[in-house]
Amino acid sequence: MSSSDKATWTFRARFRRHAFGWRSQPAIARIKEAVAEIKKAAQKNPLLGGEGAVLFLERISPAIGQVDSSSGAIGTAVNNAIQTLTMIIANAPADDKLRDGWLKRLWQAVETDDIPCIELLADQWGDLCASAPCASLWADEFIAGVRMTWGPNPELHGFYKGTAACLSSLHKAGRNEEILQLLQMAPYKFWHYRQWGVKALMAMGKKGEALKFAEDSRGRNQSDALISEVCEEILLSSGMSEQAFSRYAIQANWKTTYLATFNAIAKKYPHKNPEDLLKYLADSTPGDEGKWFAAAKSAGLYDQAIELAHESPCDPRTLVRAAKEMAEKQPRFAMEAGLAALRWLVRGYGYEVTNLDVRQACQWTMKAAGHAGCSPEALQRLRDLVAGEEQEEGFVSRIIDDCMEYSDNAKLLFSQVHSET
Repeated sequence: MSSSDKATWTFRARFRRHAFGWRSQPAIARIKEAVAEIKKAAQKNPLLGGEGAVLFLERISPAIGQVDSSSGAIGTAVNNAIQTLTMIIANAPADDKLRDGWLKRLWQAVETDDIPCIELLADQWGDLCASAPCASLWADEFIAGVRMTWGPNPELHGFYKGTAACLSSLHKAGRNEEILQLLQMAPYKFWHYRQWGVKALMAMGKKGEALKFAEDSRGRNQSDALISEVCEEILLSSGMSEQAFSRYAIQANWKTTYLATFNAIAKKYPHKNPEDLLKYLADSTPGDEGKWFAAAKSAGLYDQAIELAHESPCDPRTLVRAAKEMAEKQPRFAMEAGLAALRWLVRGYGYEVTNLDVRQACQWTMKAAGHAGCSPEALQRLRDLVAGEEQEEGFVSRIIDDCMEYSDNAKLLFSQVHSET
């Protein structure tokens, strides 16, 4: 492959051993640049892109060996790069000799990867092999090690880097029965490996057994969310959407925010009425109903959003942002959101609440009330809130009093000017 041998890669010089010290941000930036460079090359010359991907994966671990990984950002960047570059290598039109050379180089990189940094490559080994015959040959290379570490002799038990690569290769080669036989030897249930058993059973058309196998994988230190996601996929692929929804929808699609969770489930189950879905989700989290406020607002369920905001504590800043965004488009909703924010502020909720937070809540509540034509009602409800404040220092009440006094004066001034004209 002369064209690849002559290629000059910009990233090559940047990824030297310990090139980035402890700082993660420069390393992340360079990783993204390298992936972009390789992707651009692969578009013009897939073989050249494959060679660049292999070269990068060889050099990444030594280069970031000292980088601070405590935040997880560098690990995410590397894993994203592996996912992208694996497909470039897999799709490259390499002949058997060239691909075997690439795989040997990559496995050497995995073997010497002590951080670990590129261990995800083992899970992608079947894809890297690109063909069933190639995958079968590599499975034969790994399978003896797996049998030894999972064998009856406890003295030989231990971690073997080739286990995931072996299972991945067997699956690519279509040797699904052997996957199940190997997993029967495993001394413990580990979802990272047992997922290949589910894939094997699915490939054999045994969806019922695959579901049972996945459920049987639950246990201490195993990810219920990942298992539920696979179980949900099995039921959905079988046309059993109602069973999938009732059994797995929440756990399989739980995200970092309530809004993201709602959107993920709504996308996967488009036949579900948004209002019914939101009620179902809110009922599933008793005591935290207010945290679904943003999801209800996003879905245009404004009445339901306000009900949720009053039912249990909701972040006052989230409510104030809603009041600000919707003051003109949905003034009544915005007013209610602002009043809900002040209600929770008066009750002592909110993180490091400042004078400005309370004033902004009052400001956007009254602006929305003005657009809705119900300023007197808003002022009266503010007075009722102040009268019921439970905090001894009256911090929030004093600020609301100032805001109400300003609003009353502004209203009086407006009426005087109007009468003079």
